[in-house]
Amino acid sequence: MNPLFAELPTTVFEEISALARQHGAVNLGQGFPDGNGPEDVRAQAAEALMHGSNQYPPMLGAPELRRAVVEHYARFQGLDLSLEEVLVTFGATEALACALFALIAPGDEVVLIQPMYDVYLPVVRQAGGIPRFLRLEPPHWRLDEAALEAAITPATRVLVLNNPLNPAARVFDIDELAAVARVCLRHDLIAVCDEVWEHVVFDGRRHRPLMALEGMRERTVKIGSAGKIFSMTGWKVGFACAAPPLQHVLAKVHQVLAFTVPPNLQAGVAYGLAKTEHYFAEVRGGFQRSRDRLAAALRQEGYAVLPSEGAYFLCVDLQASGVAVDDATFCRAAIMQAGVAAIPVSAFYAEAPVRNVVRLCFAKQDATLDEAARRLGAARRLFTP
Repeated sequence: MNPLFAELPTTVFEEISALARQHGAVNLGQGFPDGNGPEDVRAQAAEALMHGSNQYPPMLGAPELRRAVVEHYARFQGLDLSLEEVLVTFGATEALACALFALIAPGDEVVLIQPMYDVYLPVVRQAGGIPRFLRLEPPHWRLDEAALEAAITPATRVLVLNNPLNPAARVFDIDELAAVARVCLRHDLIAVCDEVWEHVVFDGRRHRPLMALEGMRERTVKIGSAGKIFSMTGWKVGFACAAPPLQHVLAKVHQVLAFTVPPNLQAGVAYGLAKTEHYFAEVRGGFQRSRDRLAAALRQEGYAVLPSEGAYFLCVDLQASGVAVDDATFCRAAIMQAGVAAIPVSAFYAEAPVRNVVRLCFAKQDATLDEAARRLGAARRLFTP
């Protein structure tokens, strides 16, 4: 038995969701939206299921989907990819695993930026990598080039960048991305870029892929998620884009991890990626309205709300809201005594955690958000005079 996985705790998302079900809580914890996603995309997948092939598609992905990925990123991000630079994976999580297993040799050091998605660390360790942590702090969660430089040693080989950043809802600006690129070029690092929230950015922002910066095309793995793009998290269709020398190794890992992805879902995603800018702007606008609705309601309940620049998430600062307990204590009490679920941001740190911030998912119906805000107000009053 592998002790790494035998001792791995249940994820905070599963723990909080299970507790929320047990207590009938309104769940703003796990990051999935209400609804079933765009009907026309689902119809295309259903049509392919009934009338298309249900046998193994090509290991690298259906050509029509790989072509759709190339065209989509050319339209929306100005990337000039070739078909051989696109690999279709069983969700973005498998793409991450393929990249990390392919690029890390035992003893290699990997820079992980905290707070971080909980999959990164166990995969790095299973690959034999040694994590080096860069700690970001609220309220600005800003990347500092000097701090990043200090995390690098002669053994560092890979840097993992999540942009937009879950759970902090931060979109790194061009100066921060340029700093990451400079560090990668100075130290000959490969950047694994988890960009699954690339279409969920707000207030007029546009996503900037690290791959597009000078010198980064040959040393970047760009990872996307159809589940996040189309608000259908259960579909588990992802894509990894990388220059051929990197992609060749990623594909070898994919071949033994998942081998392929359901062909009907690939057909649906290929159709969806061809949608116009109007569709994606409308989706962003809907999420932004939900963000603003929840933020306003929380401020009325006395919460200090942190900026939310991208992803489905809004964070509140408990300390600034007059709540004296730590985030984990607050989240458990909020479920059991107020009937509302949130995620403690300390769970996204491997060391020196920030303990005064709670993450909320606002990708919900208005009535759900309003009721959650009311219950969160009750939860705050448990710990304030």
